Amino acid sequence: MSSQDKSPDAFRTISEVAEDLDLPQHVLRFWETRFSQIKPLKRGGGRRYYRPDDVELLKGIRHLLYGEGYTIKGVQRILKEQGPKFVMQIWRDDADPLTVSQQITSSAPAPLTEETTPGETAGRAMPLGSVPHDVIDDEADKPADGQGGSGFGILSRLRGEKPESAVTGPAKAISKEDIRRLQSTLFELLECKRTLDRAR
Repeated sequence: MSSQDKSPDAFRTISEVAEDLDLPQHVLRFWETRFSQIKPLKRGGGRRYYRPDDVELLKGIRHLLYGEGYTIKGVQRILKEQGPKFVMQIWRDDADPLTVSQQITSSAPAPLTEETTPGETAGRAMPLGSVPHDVIDDEADKPADGQGGSGFGILSRLRGEKPESAVTGPAKAISKEDIRRLQSTLFELLECKRTLDRAR
């Protein structure tokens, strides 16, 4: 009997869930160690049986990690702040997109201000396609002396802004893959800075 032949309320084996989610079984076992909300029944011989709610939660986690680009820490934070029911609904096509995007945005990193320390925002992740304008220093890509300089203007280009003045020499477009890599590197650097700030 395949996973599709079972009733919606039936428990699923790890192989059925892995096939349904198109994930290796070891990934599901790893997620059990990272997300305490996943609680399959364990039987003799190490067999795992996932409840329907566990399967829904796994689908939501998979969507956030692979579909939205969140880190494990980011998904853990969403689970903590929004609860498992929210994550169980987020992957569905019929989920209200406005509510989902508002709740995800509320769990994105808050901008660093004088009142907040970098350690307070650690572990908050955001989808790879979004760089909040208020987190990035607008002056970071401008020359300090006010002259033209070579100024790559990478941050402005990541945001899709047009340069204020004509650039000398041929302008090169950044590919989407380069943007993704730069954003990923930026997020990793921010996380490293937060870790260093916490250690101080």
